[in-house]
Amino acid sequence: MTPGNNGPSTPEDDDPFGYLYADGQARGAQPPTGGYGYPNSVSRVRTVGERQYGQQAPSAPYGQVPQQQGAYGRPNAHYAAPETFPGGAPTVQQPAGGSGGRGRGPNTKGLLIGAIAVVAAVVIGIGVAMMNGNGDDKKDDQANVTPTQSQQNSTPSPSASSSGDAEVKLPTIDAKALRLEGGTVPASDIKGAKADGGVYVAGFNNVGAKVTWTVNGIKDKGTYRLYVRYGIPGTDANATLVVNGEPNTQPLNMKNFGGTPVGDWEKGWKTTWANVNLTKGTNTIELVCNQGNQCNANFDQLWLEQ
Repeated sequence: MTPGNNGPSTPEDDDPFGYLYADGQARGAQPPTGGYGYPNSVSRVRTVGERQYGQQAPSAPYGQVPQQQGAYGRPNAHYAAPETFPGGAPTVQQPAGGSGGRGRGPNTKGLLIGAIAVVAAVVIGIGVAMMNGNGDDKKDDQANVTPTQSQQNSTPSPSASSSGDAEVKLPTIDAKALRLEGGTVPASDIKGAKADGGVYVAGFNNVGAKVTWTVNGIKDKGTYRLYVRYGIPGTDANATLVVNGEPNTQPLNMKNFGGTPVGDWEKGWKTTWANVNLTKGTNTIELVCNQGNQCNANFDQLWLEQ
């Protein structure tokens, strides 16, 4: 027995790949004549890297069992991938999206065309809106610069001016300008009168006292409203209203509206009104203190409204 050789080897000491090494060949190791694990199988020795995935193994002769393939997802025991050796073929990765594969990516070309179409539509819409806006502006400018024929020849309407003048020029008068009779006199000692100079008419608190307003320039016959500004000492008053010589059925009401304290003439200035029927031209309006009237009042101003 020599060093490195302990005598005849036992079956469990045999190296099935000893024929690949020099010392194994020196001991007489021979390649197997049959396949491993399958009796009578044919061993087809290939150069490492010759077998590729996806290739169908050659069929075995009739009556023989084909060589055992490796488990699913694992290479055959006799095969080593070429990329595991130095200088082996590089691994080529298949693109994810094939022409008919289920992992096909989005159609980027179609999306790009759609986006361009949307942008183009928006730009066209903005251009049309701007063109329409400019056209409207031009029309407005021309309308403002060049007057129409009716505007050039237009004159104020006589009816409009006459009605406006009628409303503005309806007569108004300070009480001091009225014709005073029966003891009525001008006064100015009580403050608050709106007449010129604060002058009002006093002395009406006597039977037979009268103030007369001759109204000129009434253009149309009809019903008008007579306004009278009066002053009382916190007590109700009234007077007989006579229009063109005919007394009204209702007296002119001069009540203590607002409840002015009794005796306070300065805070007792108020306004009342009554409807009067006037004719075209000149009319007379009279305020008379007759028997039965409460005439303790002063007069400040009178005016008419349509």
